[in-house]
Amino acid sequence: IRFLLCFSTSFGIEFYQSMQALIFAIEEINADPELLPNITLGFQIFDSCITLRRAAQGALWILSGGPAITPNYNCHKGAPLAGIIGDCGSTQSILIAEILGLYQYPQISYLSSHPILSDQNLFPSFFRTIPSDDFQMRGLAQLISYFGWSWLGILANDDDYGQYGTQMAKQEIMNVGACVAFAEKIIIGQPNRNAPHIVQVIKESTAKVVVVITTDPDFMIIIQELLRQNVTGNIWVASEGWSTSVLLSEELFRDMLLGTIGFAIHGRKMPEFTKYLNSLHPSKDPQDSFIRQFWEKNFSCKWLNQSNLFETLETLMTEHRISLNIYTAAYTFAWALQSLLECTPGNGPFYQGTCANITSFRPWHLLHYIQNVKFQARDGSQVSFDAKGNPPVIYDIVNWHMSTKGTQKQILVGHYQFNAPNERNLTVDTTSIIWPNNNKQVPISKCTPSCSSGFRKMTVPGKPPCCYECARCPQGQISNETDAVECHPCSWDTWPNLQQDRCLPRPTEFLSYGDPLGYSLAVISIFSSWVPVIILGVFICYKKTPVVRANNYSLSCLLLLSLFLCFLCSLGFIGYPQPEKCLLRQVAFGMVFALCISCVLAKTITVVIAFNATKPGTILRKWTGLKVSYSVIVLSAFIQLCVCLLWLIFSPPFSELNSEDQPGIIIINCNEGSPAAFWCMLGYLGLLATISFIVAFLARRLPDSFNEATFITFSMLAFLSVWVSFIPAYLSARGMYTVAMEVFAILSSTWAVVVCIFVPKCFVVLFRPTMNSKELLRRKDIGQH
Repeated sequence: IRFLLCFSTSFGIEFYQSMQALIFAIEEINADPELLPNITLGFQIFDSCITLRRAAQGALWILSGGPAITPNYNCHKGAPLAGIIGDCGSTQSILIAEILGLYQYPQISYLSSHPILSDQNLFPSFFRTIPSDDFQMRGLAQLISYFGWSWLGILANDDDYGQYGTQMAKQEIMNVGACVAFAEKIIIGQPNRNAPHIVQVIKESTAKVVVVITTDPDFMIIIQELLRQNVTGNIWVASEGWSTSVLLSEELFRDMLLGTIGFAIHGRKMPEFTKYLNSLHPSKDPQDSFIRQFWEKNFSCKWLNQSNLFETLETLMTEHRISLNIYTAAYTFAWALQSLLECTPGNGPFYQGTCANITSFRPWHLLHYIQNVKFQARDGSQVSFDAKGNPPVIYDIVNWHMSTKGTQKQILVGHYQFNAPNERNLTVDTTSIIWPNNNKQVPISKCTPSCSSGFRKMTVPGKPPCCYECARCPQGQISNETDAVECHPCSWDTWPNLQQDRCLPRPTEFLSYGDPLGYSLAVISIFSSWVPVIILGVFICYKKTPVVRANNYSLSCLLLLSLFLCFLCSLGFIGYPQPEKCLLRQVAFGMVFALCISCVLAKTITVVIAFNATKPGTILRKWTGLKVSYSVIVLSAFIQLCVCLLWLIFSPPFSELNSEDQPGIIIINCNEGSPAAFWCMLGYLGLLATISFIVAFLARRLPDSFNEATFITFSMLAFLSVWVSFIPAYLSARGMYTVAMEVFAILSSTWAVVVCIFVPKCFVVLFRPTMNSKELLRRKDIGQH
């Protein structure tokens, strides 16, 4: 197995451990009697120095198998090349995968996470033990959403890893409803990495959360510039490229990076590997040129100070991430070779059931077994690849705390597992998280303060969706959560409270006897109804007096009875609108008033006929009896009865709950069923009153001391005035005031008839008895002639 190592210009502990992880895995496999028995694995390590040129040189050198690079020719005479583990960077791995794919050599990367490497058409022999950035960016977006951050910035390298990560992060961040305030490139080709410009953007932005998709050497330059300009107070969301960085965990960066949270490569404890690392010692391995630097980096000391080194080293190296990926990659090759070794001729996967020879297999032979590899690691975890060469997706979520030494350490606070059981992809232990300044409260990063309950978010044209305004919910709607996107209407029988954060039962309204307006109108109706009764009593007592007899006693009694009923029918409009009451009250009102106005019309016609019948030779003399009067009354009332019957048959009134007319109140009222029928009934009353008014007005100058025509004229004028005024008032009123307006019109128009027609007669009968005589009538009659 060939191994491509990624050392940078400076020594890195993580990379040295990676190299040792490969050595440990190969030695452990070779020592296992059940795995590849009688077969010894070997390895070669090539340092690509995180550059494309060195990566390409390493791949071609490995393929050539000799001291010089010879394209399309393998000078290696020993055991066949199984495959390559590496490279660490996505850009380098893409180049290497294009080369190795031509020859079908298996390649397993332990750190390359660019999503394009999942394309098996472009990279048919590429596999990896780290998940694709597709899932990492999706998980980071869910983490951002989990903490309620909606306004953030992005920093990323200008290489394949950073720019594709930026593209995916933007998309996923927008999918969870957050917005990107800025997205800046860390230009790895410049010594300062574009740090001054980036720091200026961070200072001017209101976003307090910054997602950083880079590696630790590049981000360290940005952090140093932030320290130089004393820019603090940001929350850093780390990608797996630097979330567990030893380089950035130094005390120098504590004030800047404390509280950082991010995704890390899934790690596990590897006791045997830890024990192996603890066994490394410069005195034991003098040929290892890196081990002394490894010790000095770990303990920040020079090699001369060696006290208690074994004890301290053991406490440092318990959790392994990159090393675990390399360890898994080595075992993947071993188990694929084991499957190749166990192949039975005749049942093999190749042409005509053949098998490959372990000592002379071709690269595509082993590629087949790696594609189908599935084994259980020593810790019990399952190892396999999907159709795109990706492993099961699981990330650790780490939070940066301060250690007892003043440096920083990464604490495991959660996991992200794609396709997790119960769809709980993200699990976070919020109690273990600390934020900058050791704060336990989750920091806020919003473009606009949150909209409280009762408000909704309203986008502002020309601004990102997260820079919204808070608008009060429309009438009749509520929002009971913070930052509600839309308000929800209450049900028909409820209405929002003053804060518009919950729905309350709507109060009901109708013209009740318990309301001041209701019982006032009821008292007036009952009191008023006694007035016609009293007047009728007066007429009965004085029925033989000239004034009473001159004004058609029988019609007057019928009119007084109808007026009594007019006053009482107004009570049908007060109280709870029962279905029966709704069905009959307008009909009763229409019929009683039709009777009343018919009596008035009959009296008017009687007056006209009576005075015109005295002329010589007139034919009106035979119409002077009661027959004409009662015929007019019956005919007029019958027409109204027909209108009301048609109304009740085809579209009867009914009780209804009206929640539309008056906000926040359910009006219990009677729906007239057919507005046309109601207005026809009312219009017919107006027609009768108008005819009575015209006839009485024309007869007002007829000679008689107690000529009723004048009084009928004024009564009908008042009657018409009341009902003409009633129409706009009725149409503009709402709720119980609509009913109150009709009751008021009934009482007013009835009182108009009572006052104008009967009060003058009662006044003469009771208080001016001298005027109640035939002599006075005749004398005034003669005087007028």
